[in-house]
Amino acid sequence: MSGRRGQNLLLVGILLGCLAGGLAGFSMGSGAVMFKWLGQIFLSALKMIIVPLVVSSMIVGITSLGDVRKLGKVGGITIAYYMITTGMAVILGIFLVNLIQPGVGIERASAIPDIVKGKEHFSFIDVILGMVPDNLFKAAANLDILPLIVFSLLFGGVVTTLGERGKVVVQFFDGVFEAIMKIVHLIMWFAPVGVFGLVAGRLGEVGGGSAFVAELAKVGKYSLTVLAGLGIHGLFVLPLILLLFARRSPWTYIVNCSQALLTAFSTASSSATLPVTFECVKEKNKVSATSADLVLPLGATINMDGTALYEAVAAIFIAQSYGVPLGFGAQVIIFFTATLAAIGAAGIPEAGLVTMVLVLQSVGLPLEGIGAILAVDWFLDRFRTTVNVWGDAVGAAVVEKVGRLRTVGMLS
Repeated sequence: MSGRRGQNLLLVGILLGCLAGGLAGFSMGSGAVMFKWLGQIFLSALKMIIVPLVVSSMIVGITSLGDVRKLGKVGGITIAYYMITTGMAVILGIFLVNLIQPGVGIERASAIPDIVKGKEHFSFIDVILGMVPDNLFKAAANLDILPLIVFSLLFGGVVTTLGERGKVVVQFFDGVFEAIMKIVHLIMWFAPVGVFGLVAGRLGEVGGGSAFVAELAKVGKYSLTVLAGLGIHGLFVLPLILLLFARRSPWTYIVNCSQALLTAFSTASSSATLPVTFECVKEKNKVSATSADLVLPLGATINMDGTALYEAVAAIFIAQSYGVPLGFGAQVIIFFTATLAAIGAAGIPEAGLVTMVLVLQSVGLPLEGIGAILAVDWFLDRFRTTVNVWGDAVGAAVVEKVGRLRTVGMLS
């Protein structure tokens, strides 16, 4: 797709696809499942290019720094941004859930959902072990992005020490990255149809719009609490950070990221949205390749503001529904575990349900409580994924400005 007019037409098409999918889900009920395959093709096409995109962008990003020692400074700024914004999101969620108290009077769940069965002993050690896989190709096949990032960081750092021979390797991966971005342009033309299939198919799977509304009403205060927190963080906190630290117009930046945000909402996957995020941040917002190539892949894996906020809210909601009082100390534990657990959440739909096990275990809450929020989690997941992607996009601009990175390797 080329030109501002083509970009605007595509954006309108994605919006219409989302609205049409919602309309089909509400009017056709479970019959809307027939459109699910359209969404699956779109999602599979995006997932198809994630591995070469992440590996090539990370290697090119690291080698573009020149002196590998600069990675320490940029990496430090990036991690600091991730931890601070995630921590702010969790504090906001804890404040709102204590203020609104959505779990008071809610019916208790009695069974552990299938999605978290077998994860009762999931721990931070598992997250750390997953960073270094015994088979890199198996990790790539399973779309385990974090170990691929670790390998790419190591590989790119070593390439910078090879002198002239290393330049050939860098040129190869630079070519791979540009080719992948061309494929992104082609895939995005199918986005309106794909988004329609994703939204309609998901509503059909839950029995249609009326069935979903009925489930949403049961945990309405909980959903409102999560959405309020995500809204405040995404519309006020992150734009303020963008304005103060990156010196950029939040309105212009978010408009230029609108395709990525809509894709995040429809796919509920920050990893699947990554190719579109690259395009929006580098081509439309003109963030330097040096910053974007490092920050965005890493952010899609470990920068989960929306997920961390949701996990804190959900944990305290479950405690309220079971009548378990949580003092200041217990809520501090939730703050730290929700912040760290979000790092271990994969960039795939509803991955936060698995890492929530860590948060619940940290304060002795029953895993059965997850069943109370399961019916609406797929819907809320779309909003928190959108905030996750928005946080990544803001982070690229902040790291560029604070780290004083040059604008290099810009795509035209």
